Amino acid sequence: MLNQSTLTQEKKSKLRWFVALSSLPLLGVVTAFGIAPQPDNSFTSLTMAAEKIVLPYDALTNTSATNSKAATFWRNEHVQRGDTVAELMRRLQVEDPSASKYLHHDPAATSFRQLAVGKSVQAETDMDGSLLTLRYLDNEDKQILIEKGISGLESSIQAPVLETRLLMRTGEINSSLFAATDAINLPESTAIQLAEIFGNDIDFHRDLRKGDKFNVIYEMNYSNGEPVSAGRIQAAEFINQGQSYRVVYFKDNNAHGDYFTPDGKSRRKVFLRSPLVFSRISSGFSRSRFHPVLNKWRSHKGVDYAAAHGTKVKVTADGTVSFVGKKGGYGNVVIVKHKRRHTTLYGHLSRFSSGLRPGQRVEQGDIIGFVGMTGLATGPHLHYEFIVNDQHRDPLRATFPDAAPLNYAQKLAFQDATRSLTARLSLLRDTNLAKLD
Repeated sequence: MLNQSTLTQEKKSKLRWFVALSSLPLLGVVTAFGIAPQPDNSFTSLTMAAEKIVLPYDALTNTSATNSKAATFWRNEHVQRGDTVAELMRRLQVEDPSASKYLHHDPAATSFRQLAVGKSVQAETDMDGSLLTLRYLDNEDKQILIEKGISGLESSIQAPVLETRLLMRTGEINSSLFAATDAINLPESTAIQLAEIFGNDIDFHRDLRKGDKFNVIYEMNYSNGEPVSAGRIQAAEFINQGQSYRVVYFKDNNAHGDYFTPDGKSRRKVFLRSPLVFSRISSGFSRSRFHPVLNKWRSHKGVDYAAAHGTKVKVTADGTVSFVGKKGGYGNVVIVKHKRRHTTLYGHLSRFSSGLRPGQRVEQGDIIGFVGMTGLATGPHLHYEFIVNDQHRDPLRATFPDAAPLNYAQKLAFQDATRSLTARLSLLRDTNLAKLD
């Protein structure tokens, strides 16, 4: 039988082993911070002390005798359907009767009271909820600034500080191009650019197929973090019936900006395929067509594009205006002479672009008039003729020459400037293919 001393010794030994084993997982952590040496069998007596510390008033209000700026808070809210001035101010945590009165009644704040649903409003307040600054883009995208001055709130129109970002979108055709662009919230102006860029390769009336895809990288201008307007497409790809068409935008210091294939070939043609952005062909080129007004067979020397009254009409190539006015069954007509013995004619216009006159130089894409139904016409449409060496040609079948290619120096600059855009297009396409798999 073990005596009391032996039992006590065994208990101490077991306790040391338990403590040692329990400490193993912590040794690395403790060692990392260092171990402070302590004398054996020393115990420190701890005493809890509590003392109330009173902070000076200046520390609480973030103000001091040095006149440092008081604490302020910025908050952002969007106008919601059914919002009142009071409700919007409540969400912005503005508690300021004088500001409320100003925003409700002052003529300078009319644009604030008429803000459309979805518009963003930023408010700066002090700690008491007093309004210091109110900032927003009005319904015309003008930046309005309402600030607290010496005599109260004052309103001013500021030049918006724009920030340009690159956005990427991908879409798929189920019915039409514009239905697909609407489905991915692509801005209308960007969708129109897309149609213009690929219009010489793809007939968006007849060539589109369900399942065709497109990728687009475009600029979007922001003000106060809110999108204001879409900019230029920087790169795009359209896959039509399995055929891929790619473009990147490039502009060097001495050249006109334009779209090129990734290997540097110009996508620009001397002539646009169509003088309208997007329309329906109501009557094609024909040597014998029954005229709907004259009720007899005669040649139709151009192409009719059905479009809404007032649709913009673009000149299809650089040239000089040779005629502006009325001309028999054409009604209001513009005739433009181009290089290489080409002439184009635009008939049945409702009106001409302001200031358009014979002898005026025009560049490809300039607006020269607007769709109408003057002359012999049964509905609003554009009659377009394409003439080479005084001979009428079918503009839908004509072969158009390419624009001048890049020279060696321009091509080197092009490769440096567009490398990242081409990589982004590849990334978009690879992502889409991965989704399909």
